[in-house]
Amino acid sequence: MISEPEVEEEWDAAAPQDVVSDRGRRAAGHLRSPSPWAWAVGGAAAASVFWAASVLAFGLGQQEADIRGYRLAKDSCRAVRLVSLGAAIAPRSSGDLTDSGLLKHAALDEVRCFIHLRDEVAEDGPGGGWSIDYTVGISVALHKKTDPGTEFEALRRVSDLGVVPEANVKSVPYVGEKAYLITRDPSNTELRVLEGGAVLSLKLSAVPSYLDDGSGEEAGDGPDSPDLSVYQPAMVNDMRDLMSALKQ
Repeated sequence: MISEPEVEEEWDAAAPQDVVSDRGRRAAGHLRSPSPWAWAVGGAAAASVFWAASVLAFGLGQQEADIRGYRLAKDSCRAVRLVSLGAAIAPRSSGDLTDSGLLKHAALDEVRCFIHLRDEVAEDGPGGGWSIDYTVGISVALHKKTDPGTEFEALRRVSDLGVVPEANVKSVPYVGEKAYLITRDPSNTELRVLEGGAVLSLKLSAVPSYLDDGSGEEAGDGPDSPDLSVYQPAMVNDMRDLMSALKQ
């Protein structure tokens, strides 16, 4: 809003153009230039009308998010096929799925799944053997009342165990509106996708484990955790497949 000194300065500058004699004022029926405050009040009223119209049209600027046709149901985790990761690492079986259940709410629908791929045997011994346990974590959240886009961008460097360096975050084109591959460490990586009000995540982790058969043999040194960056293209393919399946 214009302060009083600024209003006076404007009108002082315009005064030479509007100066008329007393006789001229009488001849004009005592017409006077409007008060500067009348202009200010009129401008404020116009602004109020425009603001009120904007509120009616846009609801205070708060629009509900568009979930782009995604739907979640009790069996949504069954839609996670992992064809590409299964071919690159190991196929999954029907008994390798764990889900956290489906949350249905007026503001948010959410489901989470954990899928264990068949262990890759790294080293056998008389007392058992070392293997690599691969786990895929899936989460899908449908924000129906608020747009998650701002938070999605702000949290792109945040992993399960803290904030990763910017160099560990890589943008992925042509997947949703925005997508990032986030590498926490060589054996933990995540693909996170935003599309409208939907936020989807596919995490891949690998952990060496030793199976002891009870013979008392020492396990010895286990294998190093594998570098999962080689599986990132497969993660992108399986995410695209999941996105399509959840819209059917």
